[in-house]
Amino acid sequence: MPRLYGFEDNSRRRLHEDEVGPLREMASRALLDPPQSDADIAVWANAQGYRGTLGGEWKDASIGRLLKNPAIAGLRRDENGELVDAGHPGAITPDEFKALEERHAKRKRATPDAPYSYLLAGDVGGIASCGKCKQHLTGARNNAGSPGYRCRPKDKQGAGGCGEVRVNAELLETYVAEYLVAELLKPDVRASIEAAQEAARAQVEDLKRTIAEQEQRGREVAEMYGRRQIGRDAFLVAQNAATEELKVSRTRLRFAEQMANFKLGDARDLVRWWNTAPHASKQVIALLLLEGVRVFPASAKGVRSIEPGRVVLDWRKGRAVTP
Repeated sequence: MPRLYGFEDNSRRRLHEDEVGPLREMASRALLDPPQSDADIAVWANAQGYRGTLGGEWKDASIGRLLKNPAIAGLRRDENGELVDAGHPGAITPDEFKALEERHAKRKRATPDAPYSYLLAGDVGGIASCGKCKQHLTGARNNAGSPGYRCRPKDKQGAGGCGEVRVNAELLETYVAEYLVAELLKPDVRASIEAAQEAARAQVEDLKRTIAEQEQRGREVAEMYGRRQIGRDAFLVAQNAATEELKVSRTRLRFAEQMANFKLGDARDLVRWWNTAPHASKQVIALLLLEGVRVFPASAKGVRSIEPGRVVLDWRKGRAVTP
């Protein structure tokens, strides 16, 4: 798991001297009157040459997540959500952190949250699933407005899963990205990608045939209704089912075509490439290399880390890796 910016390691017993100054400056800029936005702070930090703990450039989301973490002030939240002393040093004061929380609350009331592009979730093509009940995870913001992944509990119609998995989106995606980039650095990665793309090309042709057959069935049902061979209710049921099938098939075709046509190029610095690559390219890499990402419940409520064994990556090579 990546260490928190401003600290030497995950124990947080010592501050990282080279990062304390930039972190305090970020907080100060956030508390100006008027305050700078997270995006403006990210632009400033990148211009100064500051980088995150994985070497990537700062983004508004990563700035926001850092400034909302009570650990930067030597604090933590207890079981009731109250701020208490965490027993380790902080780069800013508790009062400064409380002021940052007030800033965040004001911004949340003033403007709606911007849309978030989830790397591992989607209506079709999402590869993140609940390790306990196998239900696909969906993107959902928590009460504080931060994007996350969750296993939706069953509704009144019985659709849904166990509802026991929730994880911060940036935390999970950064964790998975580390292993994807490590895989990309392997000498035989291009051969693996090419093999996966061959399968994707075959899937494209299969899906095109499936879509053509579904469209033909839709036309046949419409003709039967036009000749009054079936009633209106039966026609509407069949039409709705056909429309849903086509939607799913066309979405799968779009993902398969992206996988089949993707080109990694001659990216030498893959870590830097990943940090600056378009979202669609990152998603294709994840789809090409991973069958799925299984996320299990945390050991306790409020855990804000990826604990050992909590995430299992199922690679398309056929092996399962438990980081």
